[in-house]
Amino acid sequence: MHYVILGAAESGVGAALLAQAKGHTVFVSDKSPIKPAYKQKLTAAGIPFEENQHTMEQVLAADEVVKSPGIPEKAPVIQALREKGTPIISEIELAGRYTQARCICITGTNGKTTTTLLTYHLLKAAGLNVGLAGNVGYSLAEQIIADAHDYYVVELSSFQLDDTYEFQPWISVLLNITPDHLDRYNYSLEAYAQAKLRIMRNQDSTGHFIYNADDENIQRYFKAALRPVQQLPFSLHHRPDYHLGAYYIDEEQVCVDLQPGFYSKTEKISTAASPLIGQHNRQNMLAAVLCARLAGIDKKQIEASLASFHNADHRLQPVGELNGTRFINDSKATNVEAAWFALDGIRQPIVWIAGGTDKGNDYSSLIPLAENRVKALICLGLDNEKLKASFGPVVSHLEETRSMADAVQRAAALAAPGDVVLLSPACASFDLFQNYEDRGRQFAQAVQQLTDNQTNEEANE
Repeated sequence: MHYVILGAAESGVGAALLAQAKGHTVFVSDKSPIKPAYKQKLTAAGIPFEENQHTMEQVLAADEVVKSPGIPEKAPVIQALREKGTPIISEIELAGRYTQARCICITGTNGKTTTTLLTYHLLKAAGLNVGLAGNVGYSLAEQIIADAHDYYVVELSSFQLDDTYEFQPWISVLLNITPDHLDRYNYSLEAYAQAKLRIMRNQDSTGHFIYNADDENIQRYFKAALRPVQQLPFSLHHRPDYHLGAYYIDEEQVCVDLQPGFYSKTEKISTAASPLIGQHNRQNMLAAVLCARLAGIDKKQIEASLASFHNADHRLQPVGELNGTRFINDSKATNVEAAWFALDGIRQPIVWIAGGTDKGNDYSSLIPLAENRVKALICLGLDNEKLKASFGPVVSHLEETRSMADAVQRAAALAAPGDVVLLSPACASFDLFQNYEDRGRQFAQAVQQLTDNQTNEEANE
């Protein structure tokens, strides 16, 4: 077969290398410039490519196309391929054709990366032969060229799931569904939910579907009775309306049941040693613990590994302490739902740094939390009018800045010992920063600068 790969970043280059390794001819086309590292990989493999354009004659010569998740359905190149009837698949679909490894695939609007990294950590620490792939930044297709792992833990966005057709995970995980990226789904929450649910649509009775029983949109759109897959719903509470696979007995103890229902056999696992903060991370832990138990990892090993886990940067990440005030970087909270989890999960008084590029946000769900927990709000953005209108009436102190260094300095001045300074923007970052990572790094650097300044002043006294 002749493959055309659209997009030459991590997933596209991985797909190109796998297709070639399996004996197919390959051409790679990217409408943007290709990063030097990826050009080098393609050149070394002898794979022809183009950048800054799509030559339609070459693209339409494909027997099958592998599309980068970032390319929308409405893009002219995709419309031309649809008109011709050329099959379009994702890198994940291609990779799934060439491995017998057990894939644990994780999706959800929020919490995907944390749950993926925690699940991978639990399996790796237990000595299982496991790879990490997908939306965390590692191509599944490229890893499957060698196919050296028994398990892969794969983070999947809705965009990556859109062009899967026969891909069949061993375990699929759906953490939550809240409005996000709706511009890609004709502003339909149902269409977005169905994209997420593609993760388990090919599973049969040999597979497991782990999902959040507390999520209203999953309840609305998942037709549980119609699916043959083994279902393991989880909840923050013991619920009589579900045969739960896992739930919390109290704040720090989980009850796990791998065969919920008639043959149930429960065990208790402590999460007390985990460094993860907040209600959403308690849900993430339930999903990861269920994955680990299904992989055969015992209770003691899971408890030990929960304690040694370090989350990815910019996700409720402690970055320093000064004068009894803790500073927490949650720059990844680019939507209202993620910020809600952060505000809900911190019990101490909060000096909140928020703002950025508004994505049509409705802040109403945050107002009760802000009223009860936020002592001061620092708006960090070019346009803060919506934040001010929403939170001005409920937060006793509110001010604006367009500099991260100023925001951190003001937050530190407003905070008392025992308080938390929380960067959880609820907005995209593109007005003042390159991306959420840049925003989070600047926050951490500003905290470090304050700490260094105080150390120097004390040394000079």
